[in-house]
Amino acid sequence: MEKRRRVLLKLSGEALAGEKKTGFDEATVKSVAAQVKRSVDQGVEVAIVIGGGNFWRGRSSDAIDRVKADQIGMLATVMNCLYVSEIFRSAGMETEVFTAFTCGAMTKLFSKDEAAAALAAGKVVFFGGGTGHPYFSTDTGVALRAIEMEADEILLAKAVDGIYDSDPKLNPAAKKYDTISIEEVVAQKLGVMDLAASILCMENRMPMAVFGLEGENSIQEAMLGHITGTRVTV
Repeated sequence: MEKRRRVLLKLSGEALAGEKKTGFDEATVKSVAAQVKRSVDQGVEVAIVIGGGNFWRGRSSDAIDRVKADQIGMLATVMNCLYVSEIFRSAGMETEVFTAFTCGAMTKLFSKDEAAAALAAGKVVFFGGGTGHPYFSTDTGVALRAIEMEADEILLAKAVDGIYDSDPKLNPAAKKYDTISIEEVVAQKLGVMDLAASILCMENRMPMAVFGLEGENSIQEAMLGHITGTRVTV
C-alpha cells in the first residue's frame, strides 16, 4: 500500500488573529480549515502546532520570571489548539488535541502511538504546550513532534513568502532562496526557526519548507508538496 504523506504544519498565533493582532479572526481560521480539509480529503496526514503570540509574548516582559512567562506561553498554545480544533470540526474534520502536560479532560496527554493512530484514521492532530518545559520555544516543539511522528516534512506558514539572506522589509535587494540546506540555515543563523530547533532538524535530517501564509491556497498546495517559497534540504 502506498505510504501517505504526513506533514507537520506550524502556524503562528499572530497569523490567526488577522489584522486585530490579538485573539482570533474567525474568517482567517475558517480559511485555513477549508484548505486543510481539502488536503485531508486527498489523503494527507496533518499534524499542527500553533504558536501563542496572539495571546502572550512573555519574553518582552522584564517583570515576570522567565519560567512563569514560558508556562503562560505554553497555555496560550493550548487555547489556540482548542479553538482551531473546534473550527476544524465545524468544517467537517475529526480532530484530536494532544498536550505535553495534563489539562484535565480538555486534551489528551501526548502519546506517539495514540497520535499516530489518530493520523492514520484521517484525523487532524494538534500538539499544544510546546515541549512542556521552559526555555524551549514553540519551534523546538515543532521539530521534536515532527521527528517523533516521522513526518515527511515540516511546513512553516509565515508572513513572508520564503527565506531571504536578509530582511526583505528592510532590504529591497534581499535575495530569496528557492532551496537552501539546513546546514546553511544553521551556519548563517537565518532565523527560519530558532537555533536549537534548526540543529535538532539538522541532526535528525528533517526537511522543511517555508511559504507565505497569505498566498492563495498556499497551505493546501504546500501540504500536497507544491512549494512556492523555500525548501530546506537535509
